[in-house]
Amino acid sequence: MSKSILFYEEFLANGYLSNFASCPIMLKGQLWPTTEHYYQAQKYIDSETQEIIRRTPSPMNAKELTRLPQYPPRSDWDAIKDDVMRDVLLAKFSQHDHLRTLLLETGDANLVEHTANDDYWADAGDGSGKNRLGKLLMEVRERLMQ
Repeated sequence: MSKSILFYEEFLANGYLSNFASCPIMLKGQLWPTTEHYYQAQKYIDSETQEIIRRTPSPMNAKELTRLPQYPPRSDWDAIKDDVMRDVLLAKFSQHDHLRTLLLETGDANLVEHTANDDYWADAGDGSGKNRLGKLLMEVRERLMQ
């Protein structure tokens, strides 16, 4: 990989890579306002809780809602969360031609969600994190190139 492309906030450079980017997607027969809404809703099996999350006004609200004690996540969440993220990213970049073009134009760059706020999906701000979101975006990019 030749260079790294950093992203985090949806309104800054490369913000289209963020799950908070305003980019509706159609999955499971429903329109989701952002990939974050869909991802957070999949923490639950029951459609009622998923619908509450789908209808929240912002991706941050969707994320915060899932942290409330009355909404414990499904027992298999840790085992499936990467697959859920991969599916929603593939939907996002398959359903929006301009976003697919932008993603493909990153070439072989290393995509890095750069924030100290997360050491799983991001790089933990210092490169020590797993950067799973960046890695899954690169996986989706590779798949879309074929």
